[in-house]
Amino acid sequence: MTNSASTSTSSPLSATGVLYVVATPIGNLADMVPRAVEALQTVALIAAEDTRHSSRLLAHFDIKTPAIAYHDHSDDQRTEHILQRLLSGEHVALISDAGTPLVSDPGYRLVREARQAGIQVVPIPGACAMIAALSAAGLPSDRFAFEGFLPAKQTARCSVLQSLVNETRTLIFYEAPHRILETLRDIAQIFGAEREVVIARELTKTFETIRGGPVAEITDWVAGDSNQQRGEIVLLIRGASAPTASDMNAEAERVMRVLLEDLPIKQAASLGAKLTGLKKNFLYQWALDNAKKT
Repeated sequence: MTNSASTSTSSPLSATGVLYVVATPIGNLADMVPRAVEALQTVALIAAEDTRHSSRLLAHFDIKTPAIAYHDHSDDQRTEHILQRLLSGEHVALISDAGTPLVSDPGYRLVREARQAGIQVVPIPGACAMIAALSAAGLPSDRFAFEGFLPAKQTARCSVLQSLVNETRTLIFYEAPHRILETLRDIAQIFGAEREVVIARELTKTFETIRGGPVAEITDWVAGDSNQQRGEIVLLIRGASAPTASDMNAEAERVMRVLLEDLPIKQAASLGAKLTGLKKNFLYQWALDNAKKT
């Protein structure tokens, strides 16, 4: 791997152009990495989520490269146009409105089709709101699950939250400011008032706020301060405690021993999880340790 930031040379893997996936600042323009600036200055075309939004960024860094819109609603013709320019040998940069493209932002379809066409895709890393929030949240970061945006409608939102209530990894969401209070209330109802959450708002911007605590406490704080219901929000939830041997009560053990009489361990653990509410992986391990005793 070379340390060179140059983007002007042809790809060493093929005669086609290179698709650069370029991260941009999530607020503070000083977070733009030099390699990203060079890429945007030297490629033939910038595919931007919103060219009007990106114009401020490009002007700030004196980037005069032509830009076209590429977003979730772009049709196949726009994707094909970009692919053809790449196949002809031109380099193209993909950017979103802020942060790392494809992380809850457009670009997956273009990147996939470029790779399938044999076009080299090169990431230029930089800012990412969910990683920035995780790094400062004080929650376990060795294992986490990014869930993007929760559904806007309460019934669907609660259904998703209910499916995650026993997840042991730290959960990360993006949330719209006008829904943050409703979402916190739903979390309190489903996860319990004491489950720890962290709200990270307006990261890298003037009014950056990061605050954590029991979800009931955070809900009251947000309800009492309308400023916390504005801007870009990352919401994190501490994962559930992993089941321990003491969670295997007499009834759960009886269920598992009955199931293991007629089912393989994997199927018994899966069905046992539905019947007892315990984690499938926990029951699977218990069965491995205890199958010989059934």
